[in-house]
This record gives sequence, C-alpha cells and structure tokens, in this order.
Amino acid sequence: MVQKYQSPVRVYKYPFELVMMAYERRFPKCPQMPIVLDCEIVKDESLENGAKRNTSRRCKLAVDAPYIFKKLIGVDFVFFLQHNYLDMANRTLSIEAVNESFSSRIEIFERCRYYAHPDNAEWTCFDQTATLDIKNFFGFEHSMEKMGMKQYTQTTLKGKEIIEFFINQLKEEGVTEVERWTPPIDGPKSPLKEQAAVAATSLTADQRHDILLDGDFIARSLGQLSPMQESKLLELRKMLDGVDDLERMPSYQTILRFLSARDWHVNQAFAMLCDSLKWRREHRIDALLEEYMKPAVVVEHFPGGWHHHDKDGRPIYILRLGHMDVKGLLKSLGMEGLLRLALHICEEGIQKINESADRLDKPVLNWSLLVDLEGLSMRHLWRPGIKALLNIIETVERNYPETMGRVLVVRAPRVFPIAWTIVSAFIDENTRSKFLFYGPDCAHMKDGLTQYIDEEIVPDFLGGPCKTMIHEGSLVPKTLYKMGSLEEQDDETPAISRTQVEEVKRLSSVHHDHRNLYKTVELKAGYTHELLIRNEDPKSVLTWDFDVLRNDLHFTLYRVTQDLPDKSDSAVSYFDLPDFVEGVNYFREEPTLVCRHKESVQGSHVMHHNDSYIMHWFSPSEAQLNLFYEVLSSVNYKGSMTSLQSAFSSNSSAASSCQSR
Repeated sequence: MVQKYQSPVRVYKYPFELVMMAYERRFPKCPQMPIVLDCEIVKDESLENGAKRNTSRRCKLAVDAPYIFKKLIGVDFVFFLQHNYLDMANRTLSIEAVNESFSSRIEIFERCRYYAHPDNAEWTCFDQTATLDIKNFFGFEHSMEKMGMKQYTQTTLKGKEIIEFFINQLKEEGVTEVERWTPPIDGPKSPLKEQAAVAATSLTADQRHDILLDGDFIARSLGQLSPMQESKLLELRKMLDGVDDLERMPSYQTILRFLSARDWHVNQAFAMLCDSLKWRREHRIDALLEEYMKPAVVVEHFPGGWHHHDKDGRPIYILRLGHMDVKGLLKSLGMEGLLRLALHICEEGIQKINESADRLDKPVLNWSLLVDLEGLSMRHLWRPGIKALLNIIETVERNYPETMGRVLVVRAPRVFPIAWTIVSAFIDENTRSKFLFYGPDCAHMKDGLTQYIDEEIVPDFLGGPCKTMIHEGSLVPKTLYKMGSLEEQDDETPAISRTQVEEVKRLSSVHHDHRNLYKTVELKAGYTHELLIRNEDPKSVLTWDFDVLRNDLHFTLYRVTQDLPDKSDSAVSYFDLPDFVEGVNYFREEPTLVCRHKESVQGSHVMHHNDSYIMHWFSPSEAQLNLFYEVLSSVNYKGSMTSLQSAFSSNSSAASSCQSR
C-alpha cells in the first residue's frame, strides 16, 4: 500500500540566509524533536566556490510506537539517511530523507524544500512531501500506516515552531541578519542563478499565488485543517493543472468544498468538480451575476431575500416559503426559470460569503438559510412544484456542495413532515444534519433563533425588532402565466393526493423502499381499523397520509399508558378491553376528525411520551381506506414543533388545488 502526504507552503517572514543558520542548529540533536537521538555526518562537500554544499547525515531515531510493538519487531530505534543540497547562489535548500532500517519491507521517502519567497525576497518558503510504501511488515501494515501518518503530522506541525525557536535564539545572541552569499570577484558566474532569476520574473502574480498555499492563508481563509486534509487539498489542486479545457482555476475554498462533500476522497472530488466546471461552462454560470435580470414576477411576488449575517458571520437568506405562490411562480417562470432564479441566489451567496470573509478577516465558507413555513398547506405539495423543487435540490447539491452552513426552519405546520418525508431523501445526509426546526415561539424560546442570530436582527414577522425588505409573497396574477405552461394544468388540478404522494415517494425508493407502500383496508359498517405504534423515541414524529373512499370515516389518535397485546382479530377493538377508561389509561391526543368521502387527509403528531399510540378509524357505514404512516426519528427534528395543524385536501376533480381546512 502506498500513501502520499503533502503539506502546504509554510512561510517564514525572515530572509533565507537567517533561516539556514537557524536550520543548522537542529543538528545533531534538537530538544524540540526528542525522537531524533543523534545525527552523524557521513558526507560534506563544498562546490562552485562555496555556492553549493552537499551534506549527508545518518540519523538515529527512536521508534515512536507502543512498547509491545517495539518488542515484536525487536528494535528500539531506526536509522534514516538525510541528504541536503544547499544552493546559496539560488537561495534554495533541498532535503531528501529515506529509511535505512527495514528498507526491504517498507519504503519511506520525504522531500522538503526551503527557498526564497518569489514575491518577497526577505521571506522564506518551506514545503514538504512524503510517500509511504508498505510492502510487508510482519502483519502490522495498518499499524505502520497509522504511525507513519502520526510521524508526518508531528514533523509538519513542529517544523515551523522549531525554526522560529532557533531564530529567536539567534536574536538573543545579537544575530538578526546574515549577509547573502556573493561569488568571489574572480570566480565564474553560476548559470543556474541567472536562469532562476529569469524564471521567477516570468511568473504572473496569479501563478505565484497558485504555487504558494501557505499556512497563514489556510488559517485565514480555509480554517483549521489537519495535515492530511491540507495534503489532499494540494493533491486535488495539482490534479486540476492537468485539465486541458479549464478556463479558470477554482478557488481553494471551492476545491475544499468539493473535497469535503466527497469525504476527502480525492479522485471522487476531482470527478465531481470536473463535472461541475463543465456544467458551469455550458450554462454560462460565471456570467450569471452580470447577465441575470430578475423578472417582474420575481420582484413583485417572490418572498425571499438576503438579511444581515448570523453570529458566525454567514450571510442569511430568508425564504418565506409558506407565503409563496408555488403554482403562480412556476407557471410564470417555468421550471427552467425557477431553477435559474435559484442558481442566481447561490451565486449571490458565494459572492456574499467572500465579502464576509474579507470584512471579518476570518474563514467564512457558507451561508445560512432561514425558512418561514407559516401558511404552508397542501397547495405547496402540488406535484409540478415538488418536481421543480427536487430538480433544484439535485442541481444545487451537485454544483454547490457545502455552501449551506445552517438551515433554520421556523413556524413549521403539521403538513411539513409530509413534505419533509418526500424531500429529505433527495438531500445529502450531511446537509440534512444542518436543519433545525422551530415552532411559532422560535424568537423567544430557550435555544431558539437567538442562539444563532443576534437578537437585534431577528425579523419582525417572527416577533423581532428588525424590519426586512423581503416581499411577503402574494398570488401571481394569471395574466403573467406563460402560454402552455406546465401542460396547461389549471386551477382545477387538485392538491397532491395519495397517488401523487406515492409517485414522488417512489422516486426516493432507492433510499426508502417502504415509502411507496400504501395499505388498502375495507371497513364494514360499524367496524373500526386500529394501528398500534409503540414509541421508544420521545419527540419522534408520527406522520400519516390516507384517502377516504366509499362513504365517511372518523379518525382519532389516542395515547395509551398501559401495555397492550398484539391484536389478531380485526373485528375486535382495543377499546373493548375491560377496565380501559379514557383519562385513566388512555388519552385522546387529537380530536376526532370527520373525514368525508374522497378526501385526502395528511397530518402528524409529536409523540412526546414513551407510551403506545393508537391510530383509530371508525366507519359508520361500509367504506374503504388507503393509508400510509411513518414514524420520523427525533434526531431529524431539533427544536420545537408546537405549531402543528391538520390538513385536508379533496380528491374530487372539481376541487380547488389550494383547498385546505
């Protein structure tokens, strides 16, 4: 197995000559690196009138491993050979180190460089790469790989610290500068120096910036990365150099996002990023901010916009989804137009992220979304609208990974778990973990919005003091509808029904095979149908969706505090059990709903207790029931769901698509 490691460029704000004097003090022993027991010079030669010096050392290192491991391999220390090639004329030091011990079983090769900063001759750069090739190591290959990574991490983190220590030591001794090497008056000029000078001046500013990914830049622009993550970031950046049709090199922030989205698998991130760059080129995404003009229907009726920053410096986008006329916007813009609007918001988000990072001089890599669901009803679950939303999610997940830092969902109504069940399967698992859900008291409750947003910028529509410039949303006039939009589906189209929900859920069957299964139940007159749900997850959400066929039904949700047996006879009700008394051992959690013929009923309930719950249908006359239910884990619902409301929609073809009650 071969492992490759690479560190970013480290920058010392000292001249090369002073850094070299500090570097020499690391030998033969260095108190900051106790693992180095001794270094013996085996070769030392000066060339070209002192312009070059080649030095080889045999270094004795303590084995940094558990005692039992050292006993098994039979050694307490190992030997390495280090070869230094110092070029004072061109101000570079190249270092190569290879293992001498166990070289037939494991090959360790490390290369380091110190060199004058190409933009500032008074600074010095350092970079480091290493490969670990484990062929056979007594069955401890995996352990050796882990120890190799540990050793690489230690040397990477301590290298700069050690040089700084010895430079400060030199300063205490009165040495603050060292003269540059100059050739003897009668000595020949080094052609290499002249070539290096020409090469350095031929680099453009952008090229020099690409070469120098230094530690200060990482801390300021990318945040805390492990040495392995830094190595993979550089590896992917260098792979992009080989892309022939690359019009513009993506920023390190962008490269980092794609790496993170693919769990730091470089080849997978490379493929994903290349596909995205091709997509950007084909759809002129780089010109979107300049070329996109918001249509009048967006300016007048779209309830979304940017609103200050959260406590982490992330730009906040507010979307009042419950006030959005999904059908009107989609019929006016079309699916492609709505996608273009979403992409424009994403591009604005990237721009605002960069502006925030520059203003705060700290890493800001993503933005926050605040979604207000007040007013959300079954009309928002209109099938073409769901299809458009899934198309947007898929495109954004593929091309803007890790740009969403946090999603605050406020005033979530009862129908929301139905929508969330449908949509969440299409959202990346890491993105789903960023969702936080709140009811109507989100602005004032403990651990509410003010945990993430300063109190003075909480929007006024949530009870805060800050007015927003965001449109509240309104119905789009039919005069703005496009001819033939969405296959001429008009207001007679019903809200999403059981079959439509099933169709959308079937799209996510790869993740949730059970979601396309609806159960059909025949009820005789005066009979009941009951489902017993034993809850062991307080605050989990029970969500249901059923159609009423052939006559009316009564539906009630109960909570039971006593243990109940499994029921084998559907003609027998739990409520026929002896000593089963309401208010004593069972409680009515939801009022009885009279569900009419051809109505589709969706709803949900937060199961706060470790009790059993009974879903109870009663049929006064012969009827048929098509039903689906699901229990959603509490981990998916952080916050409060106290605003839940019931929702109905009619299956009748004459009903309005936004009917709810």
